[in-house]
Amino acid sequence: MKITRFTAMLSAIGLIVLTTTYCTPSKESLAKEEMERVMEKNSAVGLAVAVVKGGEIIYTESFGYKNLEDSTLLGEGDLFRIASISKSFTTTALLTLMERGLIGLDQDVSELTGFPVRNPAYPDVTITVKMLLSHTSSLNDFEGYFNLDVLNPAKNKDFAKCYNNYEPGTKYQYCNLGFNTLGAIAERLAGERFDQFVRHTVLEPLGLYASFNPDSLDATRYVTLYDTLPAPQPAAYVSRAKQLDSGYVMGYSTPLFSPTGGMKISAKDLAKYMIMHINYGALPNGDRIISEESSRLMQSPVFETGEGESYGLALRQTSNFIPGEDMVGHTGSAYGLYSAMFFEPEKKFGIVLITNGCKPLYEEGFVNIQTDVARALYDIFIKK
Repeated sequence: MKITRFTAMLSAIGLIVLTTTYCTPSKESLAKEEMERVMEKNSAVGLAVAVVKGGEIIYTESFGYKNLEDSTLLGEGDLFRIASISKSFTTTALLTLMERGLIGLDQDVSELTGFPVRNPAYPDVTITVKMLLSHTSSLNDFEGYFNLDVLNPAKNKDFAKCYNNYEPGTKYQYCNLGFNTLGAIAERLAGERFDQFVRHTVLEPLGLYASFNPDSLDATRYVTLYDTLPAPQPAAYVSRAKQLDSGYVMGYSTPLFSPTGGMKISAKDLAKYMIMHINYGALPNGDRIISEESSRLMQSPVFETGEGESYGLALRQTSNFIPGEDMVGHTGSAYGLYSAMFFEPEKKFGIVLITNGCKPLYEEGFVNIQTDVARALYDIFIKK
């Protein structure tokens, strides 16, 4: 905004000097302008963002609508099903079991599931926990992934369709079935239901209002997701109460909670969780969720998935998300939602973004709204 004022009178020569000053727009106002522009460009319904710098949250904001049907605006405490970012919660909790000596990354999955997990084309090749965590197990989602019966030879005569025709450990293919299997394994070893296990090991120590169980949270805070605009997707938060009351089998029925994608959380709380990973498992008070060694394992590449891209243990490494920065994190997409959580642990910054619906256009492995939002926030709040 331009402002003019009389600032001085040069009495010696009788001149009045007119000076001009400029008020620089705040970073918050710039961010609001950019986010609204990005939302319009991508036809987004709503958008929640958080920025971390120096290991602390410096900006959070919500834009647009939580629900189109009643024109409810999106708020800071509203909850999204964040899709595949959930995998890192499952893995973080699982690694607490590793640190207790209850599971090993190179352990045979067949020893942990209660049924054989072997690619029938390579029956002598062990499929390990690490392979499931890094999507290198040769498993696929062809038969679905919301029920372990599809993988169990005693339950599914077509179980072989769950495997690709290459040796486990030699190639990468993203697989949700693998992570729902890991959730069941975690439940068996922990001796408590999966959603409660994650709550006790990760969510409560971090002080997060979040859950894999949709019935344990305030349903009025759920953000409506829109897949084909403007069609709402209520299945994102469907109750699991009936299934839990009618024959839930510990260590087997676990896909009911979707360890692969079912975490419900706000953008701000997701940023708090991200800070823990920025700090390699540590909390501000010095306590730990996982050890630094375990955290670094999660963030370390296991398999190169493309130019500038690799995958570790439920965390992706990319140099394509923000040009000039090597980032670690994950994206999510389900029921019309698109989410992203990426951070740079050495520089102590990160960005969280979640939209509950948009017109998705993909480029370099990301939906445009993910990179549009992240790069704009990076330029405003992080880049010097």
